[in-house]
Amino acid sequence: MQAARLTGPGQFDLVEMPIPQPGPDQVRVKLEGCGVCASNLGPWAGPEWMQFPTEPGAPGHEGWGRIDALGAEVTGLQAGDRVAFLGQHSYAGYDLAPADQVVVLPPELDGPFPGEALGCAMNIFARSGIKPGMRVAIIGIGFLGATLTRLAANEGAEVIAISRRPESLALARRMGAARTIEMIDHYQIIEEVRTLTDGAFCEVAIEAVGLQWPLDLASELVGTHGRLVIAGYHQDGPRQVNMQSWNWRGLDVINAHERDPATYVAGMQRAVRAVAEGRLDIAPLLTHRYPLADLGAALDATRDKPEGFVKAWVEC
Repeated sequence: MQAARLTGPGQFDLVEMPIPQPGPDQVRVKLEGCGVCASNLGPWAGPEWMQFPTEPGAPGHEGWGRIDALGAEVTGLQAGDRVAFLGQHSYAGYDLAPADQVVVLPPELDGPFPGEALGCAMNIFARSGIKPGMRVAIIGIGFLGATLTRLAANEGAEVIAISRRPESLALARRMGAARTIEMIDHYQIIEEVRTLTDGAFCEVAIEAVGLQWPLDLASELVGTHGRLVIAGYHQDGPRQVNMQSWNWRGLDVINAHERDPATYVAGMQRAVRAVAEGRLDIAPLLTHRYPLADLGAALDATRDKPEGFVKAWVEC
């Protein structure tokens, strides 16, 4: 099989590898595709701590496809099942996964399905504690922010979406945002949200960018005793926070990233139901498709966000 690996900053190659054999409690998935996660941009940039080359198939982790082999101890799954799963080497023709980290896709979900990314969004939403009638600010309308906008609007919340690109704000409106604000001026945004909420600000603010300024902005948009949800991927260095303000206003601060595989799988299962039942349409979010041989272009697009970009995926 072919597998991609990162070989240096902004560089990758394709290597021929033996098709892996599943262990007793694993399944082997013949991959159809893999979503490109923004967390891959750190390794792609080649920071000092990064060691090249990566393992073949890494860091692809949003794969889906069909089971074609099962370990001797696996029950409840069968060859031919179309699945999403928690993998670590999914920029490849095949990947392995523990059987308990696999979610079967129903026949009606016959298109691309980056289950890990959708499970992440479902778990962030669950941790956010959003209820009908709440005012919710979402900072950063990419794949994650747009998905959270739809989930919050479905719940009956009034979503204020804040993002840089006009097309991202248009997407937020299509996903159910009640208000949109262009992310240009920090203090202007604060004053606009103050006006929209009659000075009370938001019960929940979700930061979905992973940078210092959006975190600062989200912190300012939460009302007293509100909830600040950190959904952005903050892995490029330390952050500063205004602890005096957080403390005085009695904020609940939620780091909404999960690391327990069982929690991830539960989120993926909820995502499958939401998409199958028509409560979440992911087709407008999967905007850019690339062959595995163009993984570099997919990563560059994830970084540079060309016109119309929301999320890239590669065909395996």
